[in-house]
Amino acid sequence: MILKGKNILLGVTGSIAIYKSLELVRLYIKAGANVKVLMSEASKKFITPLTFEVISQNRALDETTENWEKNQNYNHIDITKWADIFVLAPLSANSINKIANGIADNLLLQTVLACKKPIVLAPAANTNMIENSITKESLKKINSLGFKIVDTQTKELACKDIGNGAMAEPIDVFHKTARELLKSEYWENRDAVISGGGTLEKIDEVRYISNFSSGKMASSMAMALYYKGANVKLVSTRGYENIAKNIELRVVESSKEMLDSLLYFMENANLYKKPYLFKAAAVSDYIPKKTYEGKLKKESLGDSFSLELVQNIDILNTLPKNYFYSIGFKAEMDKENAKKNAQNMLIKKSLDSVCLNILENSDSFGTSNNKIELIGKNFEQSFNGDKLNLSLEILEFFEKEYK
Repeated sequence: MILKGKNILLGVTGSIAIYKSLELVRLYIKAGANVKVLMSEASKKFITPLTFEVISQNRALDETTENWEKNQNYNHIDITKWADIFVLAPLSANSINKIANGIADNLLLQTVLACKKPIVLAPAANTNMIENSITKESLKKINSLGFKIVDTQTKELACKDIGNGAMAEPIDVFHKTARELLKSEYWENRDAVISGGGTLEKIDEVRYISNFSSGKMASSMAMALYYKGANVKLVSTRGYENIAKNIELRVVESSKEMLDSLLYFMENANLYKKPYLFKAAAVSDYIPKKTYEGKLKKESLGDSFSLELVQNIDILNTLPKNYFYSIGFKAEMDKENAKKNAQNMLIKKSLDSVCLNILENSDSFGTSNNKIELIGKNFEQSFNGDKLNLSLEILEFFEKEYK
């Protein structure tokens, strides 16, 4: 419910990609938003207003239903006052070129001119039309005017051509919309580096030592930071599959690979706004002293096999944290000493705060919910709930604490 109470106006134009808009409405509503759909006359050739009305539970606005009665909000002026954001998806090549030149010869384009709220555009057109120099110049102009554009993708189009021009997937438009609605001045354009997942330490070419960490908490934190407007760099071994495309991702396996990637991101971080480091990965405490080539055979090893382990590098201690707000994550099963251990970690590893998570058993890994006790030098705060919402709440707390 990250968009609870937000009002979204969705404009649809004449494109076969309009079928994706039905899923987009569903995503918005599932996230708690109120959605109204504004249809061009051409769009009604593909989908009837009734379909959008059933899904959105709101009357569709078009040329025939525009209403200037008081408190109706169903005209191109009042509906922009109601909306928190205006999303046009799909946006045809014809409408792209008209918007670029300030043309408002239909209700949808009149609404664009009247709207002072953020506007997100998701173009959709045949490759020849989207790649036409006129359309490309129009998109460039629109972008410079402050419109937010979700890029088209290359795939098989409705005409069976394979090329650029397909509308972005609904989830990508959703992510862009949520970012525009949830971003804050504090987080916008601030770099944030995150590590997640359990490291994989090779025994041989087919076996490794790891742990149950799913990487979901790190990915949820990465998404929350993206929605808040940060420049997000995620280093992870798993659990990253559904993150936004604009998050810079490095997939790693071993703790050494994780350290190298974190160092790269940290060394190249923009220090204009003090960046953040969220160390949520579960790094192996011990790793095999020797890695074997090929695959170990039980016939060669015999009835027993001893694997010698050595203590692993402490990534969090190794990283240069001087110019970062540094937040560690600690999973504990020892309820009696968990808090004390987290406080010791705060001091010994020179952190600004620690996210303490007390686990019941191995089943606690990979769940969608979490309980976090945030422990800082001068504060303690508890958070409980869905990992994404919990991450957003933690970021809002940091915004107040460190602003």
